[in-house]
Amino acid sequence: MVNLDAVRKFFAADRFAIEQCGIEIVSAAEGDAVCQMNVTKQHLNAGNVVQGGAVFTLGDFAYAIAANCGGTMAVTLDNNISFVAPATGTYLRAHAVERASSNRLCFYDVFITNDQDVLVAKMTVTGYKKGTIEF
Repeated sequence: MVNLDAVRKFFAADRFAIEQCGIEIVSAAEGDAVCQMNVTKQHLNAGNVVQGGAVFTLGDFAYAIAANCGGTMAVTLDNNISFVAPATGTYLRAHAVERASSNRLCFYDVFITNDQDVLVAKMTVTGYKKGTIEF
């Protein structure tokens, strides 16, 4: 079982996601993680919806939590995002789920929803396992 406090402490060093974007780690387990970002005016683009880069960062960070909770350091090789609906609401939530894994590669789907549980974006990530990590 993953110690959520230890995961939060380790990933506090991800200053862009935590400090600049305000992303919170809601849950973390090997191959599965949920992160949330309260929407503030700093996240909005000129169209008054959350800027695509902020949505991407939320999804990528959720992947990082899920992929690294199993004791193996994983980094992104490829990341693709499809925007499905305008990113509106008081918060966005990303749920990263491992779909397959080998000795060196891992494959994830990340679903980003708003506070009304509307799918905002879907991300697919291929990760490379490059070492070990301890919490």
